[in-house]
Amino acid sequence: MSAPVVALVGNPNCGKTALFNALTGSRQKVANYPGVTVEKKTGQLTTPAGRAVRVVDLPGTYSLRARSPDEEITRDVVLGRLASDVSPDLIVCVADASNLRLALRLVLELKRVGRPVLLSLNMMDIARKRGIEIDLEKLASALGVPVVSSIAVRRGGTDELLAGLDRALGRDVTGGPSDWHAPDARELRRAQREADRLLRLVVQNEGRLDPGTARADAILLHPVAGIVVLLAILFVVFQAVFAWARPLMDLISEVFTWFGALVGAAPLPEILRSFLKDGVIAGVGSVVVFLPQIVILFFFILLLEDLGYMARAAFLMDKIMGGAGLHGRAFIPLLSSFACAIPGIMATRVIDDRRDRLTTILVAPLMTCSARIPVYTLIISAFVPDREVWGFAGLQGLVMFGLYASGILAALGVSFVAKRLFWRSEAGEPFMLELPDYKIPQLKSLALGIWARALAFLKRAGTTILSMMILIWVLASFPMAPQGATEPAIDYSFAAMIGHAIEPLTRPLGFNWQINVALIPGMAAREVAVGALGTIYSIDGGESAAEKIGQVLAGQWSLATALALLAWYVFAPQCASTLAVIRRETGSWKWMAVTFFYMLALAYAAALLVFQVAAAFGAS
Repeated sequence: MSAPVVALVGNPNCGKTALFNALTGSRQKVANYPGVTVEKKTGQLTTPAGRAVRVVDLPGTYSLRARSPDEEITRDVVLGRLASDVSPDLIVCVADASNLRLALRLVLELKRVGRPVLLSLNMMDIARKRGIEIDLEKLASALGVPVVSSIAVRRGGTDELLAGLDRALGRDVTGGPSDWHAPDARELRRAQREADRLLRLVVQNEGRLDPGTARADAILLHPVAGIVVLLAILFVVFQAVFAWARPLMDLISEVFTWFGALVGAAPLPEILRSFLKDGVIAGVGSVVVFLPQIVILFFFILLLEDLGYMARAAFLMDKIMGGAGLHGRAFIPLLSSFACAIPGIMATRVIDDRRDRLTTILVAPLMTCSARIPVYTLIISAFVPDREVWGFAGLQGLVMFGLYASGILAALGVSFVAKRLFWRSEAGEPFMLELPDYKIPQLKSLALGIWARALAFLKRAGTTILSMMILIWVLASFPMAPQGATEPAIDYSFAAMIGHAIEPLTRPLGFNWQINVALIPGMAAREVAVGALGTIYSIDGGESAAEKIGQVLAGQWSLATALALLAWYVFAPQCASTLAVIRRETGSWKWMAVTFFYMLALAYAAALLVFQVAAAFGAS
């Protein structure tokens, strides 16, 4: 008999994911729901009675009316429509105990589905701190469902919930009714009136606002001071990506040095030794070395989310983004795109209006994702001096900050044009967002989130990037140089033939044939460009491989060429996976094609302008 499935359902910011992490720990798996690109987080737990349970963490929702694609996933899983492996035997509605009004309405909707429901009042510690008193027994009696309390961030805070799972799963399970229908506006109003009646019945003290949150918001939500703080946070993040990662990057380089030396000394045929050392170790190693920088970036994004700051940042950015044609809810998907455009594009499902969602999808790839970091770092380290300016800021970090800012400004500009080009006559919806209390992040939850993303990057390095590096090695190694050849062997290879063939198109940008070759496999994954350049320029992998590549490039390229390539990478649509997700999310080849061609045009124009201006000023 298969393990019963428990679905966690709740409003956004109710602590549902923290509770999922506390229940399942490291026994988690992240995948996509069949046929859709929304992440499915599942985990395993064992109850006190020894019962094995599968737990599914569903996207946050306010109602089964499901106005956004994310909410549609939650509705379909709850109703058992999506996939048999996530059809729930029990629904656990997770509610923020300090903010029950909308949660109680959701519980009333879930009861109509006909599946067993358990209400978990999470963050009870915050509710008690605010002086909120809730009669759990009276609430359970009034709702007709079991009610338990939980504190996801404390040891033992899930004990009562685990015991409640045992009791609920021990009862007979029934399926959902065949006559279920989405509630209309009238039914939602009636459900909300009933939720308000229950709230008055069971909450004896409505409590007070958290004074710490109020004091922090007076600064962080100020129209001037709040923006300054937000820019300062982003500035610190980009400085940290350079400064903090260096020791770990050096350690990873030393590991690949050892592997390279081991293979170099092995009694293997020359062609096999070249394949392993120059194709596999040098290629993958020159990309994996940037893992610490990517981990640091993810750390800050997850930390700010757990603190409760992300919603404030979205509120601050609403007026700026609204003037450019973006909805305020677009901020969090766009910020997620700094790590990777794919989850950022999938996160647009929280945006109700289809036009606003499409606009956000179109500009999300312009955010400087982590895949660009290896290329940016390589070129900046080779061409920008490592010195301080203004007495406290690193020049290299400032340049990195400028590249990120360029992507942001480009996204605002493109969204401004898109709104007026495609949806000029259609008014957008007003921005409404619930601001959660500030919370102390849970280290375990942070660690699990970072670990999952680091594994995803390493999996990418071991699949897509490895396959592209093998392709580059083959193109750069065959056909071999003829007898008596006087030029470097790579000049006779397929790579050289391809690079020279497209050189007339890229010569105005200052690109040589070696850059052209690196750009082609970069269509699969941007990071491949670094390893490709190392292979093309015949640079050994291992210790300081990226530094060696940078030294060679500094001697081979002009400063104008380096700046033009940076400009190209700010805009270029070099990620096949992102384009595929755009196709799936929009349900149309049209929007994928629009994204590809407008980004390609922007990249070419930006690189051309930068190279010609830099060359005119003597940047050689």
